[in-house]
Amino acid sequence: MTRVQLRRIMRRRRRSLPKTKRLRCAVRLARRVRGLSAFRNSQRVAVYLSNDGELDLTLLIQRAVHAGKRCYVPVLCPLGGRRLWFALYHPGESLRKNRLHILEPKRSVLHRVRAWCLDLVLTPLVAFDAVGNRLGMGGGYYDQTLAFLTRRRAWHKPKIIGVAYDFQRVAALQPQSWDVALDAIVTEKRTYRRL
Repeated sequence: MTRVQLRRIMRRRRRSLPKTKRLRCAVRLARRVRGLSAFRNSQRVAVYLSNDGELDLTLLIQRAVHAGKRCYVPVLCPLGGRRLWFALYHPGESLRKNRLHILEPKRSVLHRVRAWCLDLVLTPLVAFDAVGNRLGMGGGYYDQTLAFLTRRRAWHKPKIIGVAYDFQRVAALQPQSWDVALDAIVTEKRTYRRL
């Protein structure tokens, strides 16, 4: 199966999940992520606003903000390109759709940071394998934004954790040369740590 075919199948499966199952999975995922030391020890956490059937992080965001953490969501660089900035986000604030039709805060220009300012990045996935390889949407935004991590020798911040439904796991994915390795992948059922 090609990467394009796998993306199409997994995205269709995500979108077809009943609302009640999505909610149950979101509750379980929030509990699992909150138990991770990488999350507990982070003050600046990048999350995402779910799109295209992705696992919803709303409950996790609310709990993180309540615990005093600052949450950031990815926003497109206004000058174009395939790099992301991260805008400070508070639940309930005004949102708008960007050029890819993904929601981001309206005030993102005023309160945005680069990825290296974050402690933890939670990134959505389309598919993954048990050893930590990931398949994203195909645009390369996260990989280009986080490419600086591949050049670092000692300081490895932020930690990168993929978020997906457990059914998005496949037997094996061939990593591409530009893929940025994840520290772990968390689903509603378990945590897969990079070997």
